[in-house]
Amino acid sequence: MIIKKYKAATEKEAIIMAKEDLGSEAIVMNVKTIKPNGILKLFRKPRVELTAAIDDNISQNPSSTGSVLSAPKKESYRFGDAFDKSSKNDGKELLGGEFDYSATNSAIEEKINSIAKLLEAQMIVEKKVDNEKSIFDESNIEENNTQLKEEKPKKDNKIIDLIYSQLLDNEVKKEFVDNIVGELDYLNDNQHLDNVLSSVYQKIVLKLGEIKPLTLSENKPKIIFFVGNTGVGKTTTVAKLASKSKIEDKLKVALFSVDTYRIAAIEQLKTYANIINAPMEVIYTPEDMEKYIEKYNDYDYIFVDTAGRSHKDAEQKKDLQAIIDSVGDNEKDVYLVVSATVKYNDLVSIAKTYEDIHDFKLIFTKLDETTGIGSILNLKMELNKDLSYVTWGQNVPDDIGVLNPQVIAKKLLGGAK
Repeated sequence: MIIKKYKAATEKEAIIMAKEDLGSEAIVMNVKTIKPNGILKLFRKPRVELTAAIDDNISQNPSSTGSVLSAPKKESYRFGDAFDKSSKNDGKELLGGEFDYSATNSAIEEKINSIAKLLEAQMIVEKKVDNEKSIFDESNIEENNTQLKEEKPKKDNKIIDLIYSQLLDNEVKKEFVDNIVGELDYLNDNQHLDNVLSSVYQKIVLKLGEIKPLTLSENKPKIIFFVGNTGVGKTTTVAKLASKSKIEDKLKVALFSVDTYRIAAIEQLKTYANIINAPMEVIYTPEDMEKYIEKYNDYDYIFVDTAGRSHKDAEQKKDLQAIIDSVGDNEKDVYLVVSATVKYNDLVSIAKTYEDIHDFKLIFTKLDETTGIGSILNLKMELNKDLSYVTWGQNVPDDIGVLNPQVIAKKLLGGAK
């Protein structure tokens, strides 16, 4: 079976697109309405997404259970990757995947072009409403919504007002929005939209900083620790990165588990190790760590899955510290795995606790379970820790990618689809 999706302004237009693509034997499987998001969600019309399917061996008698289409068939996804593949690509395009970080100014301008169009349209609406003395008038804001005025202070530039509100809506902390806007050289209406938007966009990218994914060590092996609270996806993240290193990069990897508190975690990691044909060891003491590092001294990476611990438990922190310190002169990296669904104040509390143990880089998980990604920028600006990976699902070795600052900035400004 072949399945394809078509997006259009109306159901009729979507059906016409499907007719031109799949042919008369195809059937309509599903039709749903997609509501717009971003800064113009109140002013844009919903779109229609139509799912159509056709059997590989086209029958002369079309199915009577769906709408009949017509026209020649073109290339499409097979059943089995139609939804899985599209969902993976969406996640990768949104938050990770490969990207040229040396992009030119013209490339940056191209990326924010769609955002500029949104803001231009919004400014027209704002101007019209202002002329009609609507609730956007400052006097009416004071009367009708004092709290809104406090949270989203008005500047002398309507473009800045819109950007300010958009960042707050994406859960960027107010003090960090003030920091970004405060670094602009202009706050009046004399600057062109593209200049203001480009400046904010690039400042967010700079705030996110250089991304630090895995790198090899000259002296093998490099020890990679994954730490974090229970339930954030450490074991799955370990499996994803170990699989990519072994299968895609052809490196020698070993997996260690220090999570002796949960038998299920050990069994889960052992299953992944068996699938990729990598050795796995269970570590109970710092002495075990030293012994097994010596055993695998010709390996490229040793991935260490630590126990999910309460960041408030002093004894557990002491145990973890001893394990990390036991690697001796071997080069090591520590990745703090945090869930993007956790409240910002809790993220800060967790991160500062682990900061007492060892310096770390940040991995954000579960981005498919939240609509607000402001916590990524917030935690970066709060702690100044390097960002590395993001994950958006449970599929191993997929659903993980190197964080893409340009795409994060675009989404924070309302430009990502």
